[in-house]
Amino acid sequence: MEIDHDKTQQLAEKFDSEIRFRPLAKTATAIVSVLLVSLSIFHYYTAGFGLLREATHRGVHLAFVLSLIFLVFGFSKSHYQREPRSTLLSPGGVPLYDWIIAIVLAFSVLYIPYIFEDLAFRVGNPLPMDVFMGSVLIVGLLEGTRRAMGWPLPIIALVFLAYAAFGPWFPGLLKHAGNTWPQIVNHMYLTSQGIYGVAVGVVATYVFHFVLFGVLASRIGLGQLFLDVASAIAGRYAGGPAKVSVFGSAMFGMLSGSSVANAVTVGSLTIPAMIRIGYPRHFAAGVEAASSTGGQITPPIMGAAAFLMIEFLDIPYQQIIMAGICPAFLYFFGMFMQVHFEAKREGLRGLREDEMPNLRESFKRRWPTLLPLIALIAVLASGRTPYLAAFAGITGCILVGLLNPLQRLKWRDLYDSFETGAKYALAVGAAAGTVGLVIGVVTLTGVGFKVSYIVISAAQFISGGLHAVIPEFLASTQTLTLMAALVMTGIVCVLMGCGVPTTANYLIMVAIAAPILVQLGVQPIAAHFFVFYFGILADITPPVALAAYAAAGMAGSDPLRTSVTAFRLGITKLIVPFVFVFSPSLLISVQGFTWFAFLETLIGCMIGLVLLSAAFSRYMLVGMKSWERWLCTIGALLTIIPGFTSGIVGLAVCIPVFIRQLAQLKAEKTDKALPAT
Repeated sequence: MEIDHDKTQQLAEKFDSEIRFRPLAKTATAIVSVLLVSLSIFHYYTAGFGLLREATHRGVHLAFVLSLIFLVFGFSKSHYQREPRSTLLSPGGVPLYDWIIAIVLAFSVLYIPYIFEDLAFRVGNPLPMDVFMGSVLIVGLLEGTRRAMGWPLPIIALVFLAYAAFGPWFPGLLKHAGNTWPQIVNHMYLTSQGIYGVAVGVVATYVFHFVLFGVLASRIGLGQLFLDVASAIAGRYAGGPAKVSVFGSAMFGMLSGSSVANAVTVGSLTIPAMIRIGYPRHFAAGVEAASSTGGQITPPIMGAAAFLMIEFLDIPYQQIIMAGICPAFLYFFGMFMQVHFEAKREGLRGLREDEMPNLRESFKRRWPTLLPLIALIAVLASGRTPYLAAFAGITGCILVGLLNPLQRLKWRDLYDSFETGAKYALAVGAAAGTVGLVIGVVTLTGVGFKVSYIVISAAQFISGGLHAVIPEFLASTQTLTLMAALVMTGIVCVLMGCGVPTTANYLIMVAIAAPILVQLGVQPIAAHFFVFYFGILADITPPVALAAYAAAGMAGSDPLRTSVTAFRLGITKLIVPFVFVFSPSLLISVQGFTWFAFLETLIGCMIGLVLLSAAFSRYMLVGMKSWERWLCTIGALLTIIPGFTSGIVGLAVCIPVFIRQLAQLKAEKTDKALPAT
């Protein structure tokens, strides 16, 4: 099973609208290619030899991103269906107005670094030119985001901007004095609280570098090595290709922070293999989709969340990575058990020896590809900055790619990798700027505190109603209030994620929802991980499930049925966030960590996930009856709840199931042993 990088790139562009560019004529293609590679080179150079002044660095990044968006994304779908023709009004196949907008936006973005020395005197008292330039950037940013990823995020930003302007017309607690347009532009454009804020800063400083590292590491063969290792570990057992999908996506997720990229790369190999041994098409696609979304929670990249948490929580990168290990492990463990029970129930085989990769040969060819990853981790462990670690990893990839005699890359391959890395940065770059508008409104109006009060009041009202049926000794008022707030927050995260990319969803919810959870006593890192996990859940939640639709396209299955299956397989991502909120020791790097609480929670979760997987798959040791599935589900939930007592009760509930399963297994073995008459 060899990765075909050209094929996977084509699949990624087919299923991921964020990197699907409109067709361009030869000249425009060359210009865009040079700009993309220049953007990658800029970030690579500054990571190793020093970042520019904050406003300049973010400005250069955003100028590249927005200009390129108007060159490669059309105003409407019709622009993607035309043959690119170069004319006077459409140079290089790009409408003249898009060329003009791209240049004007670059000037409006770089205007801030240009006037940086005078910026302190203008904040709060913007000049007419400042307001004009800021207005151009805000409108261009909203349109660029719409082109790159659709309407949902720009609409959210427009609603927030309307709230900032028309505060006196809002009811109750949401009412405020309102702001004039120059005041809004001043806050969004001239300060670091808006467009040039933490979102764009993190993308320009951390995220871009690790995305580029992931692309290069995959191109030199590290992704292939991970898949070969996954095949060697799990391929020979029942339902082998599905287990390879789980292991392979977990390992590949260390390189790729994109659910769709993970799905098309690993899925191009595992989905046909799963179908070949007998898995239904929708299940094969669901396994790959659910596994691939795990790439966004797998350290060390975790999409972009790890780097955003650095800025918001002001804690070391290593601490965030440690916190992410066990939840990610539990997610893939829960998936693995469902896949295993499904394979046993259907009697599916593993991979034959002739279908397995030669691990010795793979290591012989590809062991140098581990060196860049080792270098990256070593620099991180030494306490240096993440972008310097990424620089070490990227440099290692370049050297290994050029010097490895058994799998040497051409200069063209490196050029293409730098180009691809920049492609993945365009949509997330625009989203970061637009989210800056949302965060800017929150800081300008103080709406975050008002929303906190409203949600906490609603949660207290709900908990009061629940106490009518739930005694105090089973759950305190504080616990029920927190549970109600968590459920409301989780629902909003999933709904937001249906139209907003993971990174943008996380940033918005961190600004609005995470402070609510912290006020209710949740540790900050647990609150951030909670909204992050629920935001990712949208990638496999119907009706908008990008990873599931990509996998369904490759498997030839029904997208809706695939997304429902993927959601069921990825149910751990729904459960585990509640666990680490109520038992933060699962995140390891938290205040009050104890080994007893950690092991109690981890073991309880693992046992509970085994029981829940059996219930979903209708199989444990033998096929399960309906009453067994219900008892297993109840026992699983009790076992997953942090606490020794609830775990014992959960196991006790399942005793009749264990007895019946063992008896049935013994009877079946006896029947097989009897000679035929």
